[in-house]
Amino acid sequence: MTPKRFKHQGKGLTIRYGCEKCALGWLLIATTELGLCSVQLGDDEKPLVTGLRMDFEQATLRRDEESLRACFDAFNAYFEDRKRLPDFPLDVQATAFQVQVWQALREIPYGTTMSYSELARRMDAPNASRAVASACARNPVTITIPCHRIVPRTGGFGGYRWDPARKKRLLEIERLG
Repeated sequence: MTPKRFKHQGKGLTIRYGCEKCALGWLLIATTELGLCSVQLGDDEKPLVTGLRMDFEQATLRRDEESLRACFDAFNAYFEDRKRLPDFPLDVQATAFQVQVWQALREIPYGTTMSYSELARRMDAPNASRAVASACARNPVTITIPCHRIVPRTGGFGGYRWDPARKKRLLEIERLG
């Protein structure tokens, strides 16, 4: 998504979206003609849709679960059958550094984790662990960009924009898969 389109909150864009109940609560998937622009998890459908509307106030939003059936099926197979997600095309707004972080996250092998500082070192930016954490927190397409694979160096699961309990469950799914 171009910075101009993002800045203008999606003006001129048509975004197809849908919400469905899944093994981790509610799943919202939204896509432009170029790829996924939002994947969110939550306890209730309404706040997910409200958040999408706030992110893309000027876009035309069309609810259309049927056109997103293959996406929903892939996520449900991931949740329930531990099948890996396809490499979905993305249409997300990001800074150059966020793109680097998100690409590095996508390279973390399924079923493994690393810390913010490990990821920063892997990116040849050893002093950027806080910036890495910030990029993770701004990830608009959960699971697709697997920020759940980042855990504190000191142990535990750490925070997660979509609820730490969901993060724990995602890591369990991948370790068992």
